[in-house]
Formats: sequence, structure tokens, C-alpha cells
Amino acid sequence: MIDTTRRIAAVIYNPTKVDPDAFRSTMTEAATEAGWSTAFYETSEDDIGQGVAAEALKAGADLVFAAGGDGTVRAVAEAVRHSGIPLALLPAGTGNLLARNLHLTLDDMPGSALSAFTGVDRPIDIGVIDIQRADGSHDEHAFVVMAGLGIDAKMIKNTDEDLKKKAGWAAYVSAIAKSLRDPDELHFQLRLDGGPPMRRTVHTLILGNCGSLPANILLMPEAVVDDGLFDLLMTRPGGLWGWVKVWFTVAWTNGVVRRTAAGRAVAGEHHNTRDLHYETVKSVEAHLPRPEEIELDGDGFGGATGFLARIEAGALLVRVPRDTQA
Repeated sequence: MIDTTRRIAAVIYNPTKVDPDAFRSTMTEAATEAGWSTAFYETSEDDIGQGVAAEALKAGADLVFAAGGDGTVRAVAEAVRHSGIPLALLPAGTGNLLARNLHLTLDDMPGSALSAFTGVDRPIDIGVIDIQRADGSHDEHAFVVMAGLGIDAKMIKNTDEDLKKKAGWAAYVSAIAKSLRDPDELHFQLRLDGGPPMRRTVHTLILGNCGSLPANILLMPEAVVDDGLFDLLMTRPGGLWGWVKVWFTVAWTNGVVRRTAAGRAVAGEHHNTRDLHYETVKSVEAHLPRPEEIELDGDGFGGATGFLARIEAGALLVRVPRDTQA
């Protein structure tokens, strides 16, 4: 039974990402040590997080934990945004993208739990996207890290899920190679911040709330999780040399050089080219002549013939350790 005289932590977990019995024991012990009560909610194929998170809020949770991969975090964040109730992350997936961008510990579940119970709340932005389908229907979703079309989304679709469970992030290597062989480009009409429509042809379009990926990849070096802006990336490399230049910029210049103040001074400002183009925006509207794969926070969301994405500044409270420097 929950002790209603103490604050209540709703612990939402994906049973495929943790050992349920060991996880419950760890969280109960951490909560007791911190003076909290716990209520556990398990996700399922039919409810990946939104429903149980809404249930937890209705039950009066003072703090909501999300334990699982990026999909679980995205779904729970979608439900708790604007609620004023903080979200605490317990990384248990392959990418753990939001936790990486907030510089949270990725491999210490008990320590992460205790840090959350004693931590502070940080407001961050969240993206909301209305996806248009080929049949004219629309569905709305939130995302906390990135939304992407083109090679980015095809890579997600081409990833072997069984290999991903065994090899983690390395499973994406073969998917990337397969996706790069796809000759199709994206042709779309684009409108940024309600401005005039523009026609663009690219291999990849990514809309980012934050920019770091595993393997020390800094895809969007200027992305800040609480600046009220999306960072928009578009790539259209010209042949093999174009891909080499893009990869060098992302993996070396961004991933290594730009991570320090001295390195940023040496690298100087990024100058947009056809190969790699960045923009900062608050909203993006796109229309495509045919359905294209779209992904949100590393999960495929099917084919889209268009979308309208907007940033909701400071809409999500995230619990971080008191000494975290993000």
C-alpha cells in the first residue's frame, strides 16, 4: 500500500528493457531511502507510455519516472508535458538520447534513482508534430530529441530489431549502409516560421531539439534543449566526396573539435553548403508529393505526405541531479 503521507513517485517501466523484479526492488529501496512512496506502472505494446503516464498523473504523482528506451521516454514525456510534474529518466535503452544530451549517468540505475529523488527540476523544450498521411488523416505526437525524414528514417526502418537487442547501437551500421544505397531523394515544399514556401530536394531532413548521438556524434552543434528553437538540418551530398565531407564535419569537426571552446574558436563558424545546411526555427511545415518514412526519437512512424512541427518552449520539466551541468 502507498503511504499517502509521503510524496508519490510513479515509476513507469518497459518490461522488455529491465528485469521487472530486480528493477522494482531497486526503485523501492531508493524511494524508501529518500522518503518517497512508489507506484509502479508497466508499459505494453498497446500502451507504450502515454496511457499509464496519464493514469499516474490522475492518481496524484509528484514525480514520474520513465525507465526504458527512447520510445518509452518520448511517450511518457508526451503525456506529462504542461502538467507541471517533473519527469525523471532511468536510461535502459540503446540510444538513451535525451539522457545523453542532458549529461545524465547512463549505467547506474540505483544512482540515477537517488539523484532524481534529491534533484532539481529543469524546464526544457519539446517538439510537437502533426503528421499528414496519404489517406488525408492526421495524427499528432511529441518528441524530445529529433524528428527525421529521408536516410535518417530509412535507417530506422532498415535496422534489424533482433540485432539491435544483441549489439546495441552497432546494429545501425548495416542499416546506414543499406539506406545510403537508396537513390531516392526527398522533394518537398517547405515553410519555415510561417514564411514563404520554398522547394527543396535533399537526402535527409532532421528537426532537432538537441543534437548529440551515441558514438560521440554531434549532429547539431548549436542545438540547445531549452532555447525555444528547433535546429533544422538538411543534407544533399554530391556523390561519394560529398558524403565524406558531411561525415567529416559531423564526426570530427562537430563531434570532437567543437566540443571545447578552443576547438570552436579554431573551427570558426559553420558555413552552409548544399552538402550540409543548418537553420534555427520555431516551426516547420512541409508537403511531399508521395509518402516518405518519418521517425521520431529513433522510432519509425510510417509514411508521411506532410507535417507541421512546432516547438513548445519550456513545456517539459525534467528532474536532473543538483550538480548536473547541461
